[in-house]
Amino acid sequence: MSRFSRSTFVLSSVIFLALLAAGFSAQHYRLFDRTWFNLSLLWQSANPDAINLGEYRAVLQGQKIDGLEDNVSALTYDPVRKSLFTVTNKQPEMVELSLDGHIVRRIPLVGFGDAEAIEFIEENTYVITDEHEQRLIKVKINDTTRQLNAADAEQLTLGINQSGNKGFEGLAYDSAGKRLFVAKERDPMLIYEVRGFPHDNPKQPYATHVVTNPRRDARLFVRDLSSLQFDERSGHLLALSDESKLLLELDINGRPFSTLSLKKGRHGLEKSVPQAEGVAMDDAGTLYVVSEPNLFYVFKKP
Repeated sequence: MSRFSRSTFVLSSVIFLALLAAGFSAQHYRLFDRTWFNLSLLWQSANPDAINLGEYRAVLQGQKIDGLEDNVSALTYDPVRKSLFTVTNKQPEMVELSLDGHIVRRIPLVGFGDAEAIEFIEENTYVITDEHEQRLIKVKINDTTRQLNAADAEQLTLGINQSGNKGFEGLAYDSAGKRLFVAKERDPMLIYEVRGFPHDNPKQPYATHVVTNPRRDARLFVRDLSSLQFDERSGHLLALSDESKLLLELDINGRPFSTLSLKKGRHGLEKSVPQAEGVAMDDAGTLYVVSEPNLFYVFKKP
């Protein structure tokens, strides 16, 4: 083989390997699916019944939650109190926030392990997850609550697809359908539908059903799941991904409708959201996002 032929062969091999690596990387980060979805938006009109995340703009961004030294994880909106709740995991606390991101009160959590998600269920009632042990813990609070102990709470342990600290990262509740959506972060990335927990009628027998939808989960073009939000009006889910820096709107079957990028220059953001961990939506459709270590964001439609 001549020197020219050898050089051509080596160059062709390098180009082939580079293209192969790029293809694997694109598939790994779901770039093909995401690009195709973005292109499809060019010839599709906005669905008036959808949330339409593309219309949102940041009106408050990167505000530090003063008084918190620990990382925040997850977020939920309480329509009764008109406030937000988050949890911290290293020194577990349930923290109530005002709608402008200021601390209202802090409730220490005892025996909750690695608290990673919180979801409003009904007045004074919430579910908190323990990521490592894959526990769902129902808690009740009132205006005088000073501490919560997991030993006193109703609990459900699933123990499905356990993978260390890649467990339950997000919760969302459908109050009409009485189902709790539970997001497993990744390895594998899944969304469970749990029916029968929390148990809301002591007169009925305790029956819990856990349903998965692999077809829906396979259509999620994000790298991980950090948080969930269920919108009662549209019946759609919002799925937050820290690694993809993306908030994705999808229907229950996994069909994507819109996205909100959390990168610098998109939706009015002056800087990228560093590590988005929680999303919540209030009655007016305003979106709230918290990011580690303790940053607060608000998005609204103009």
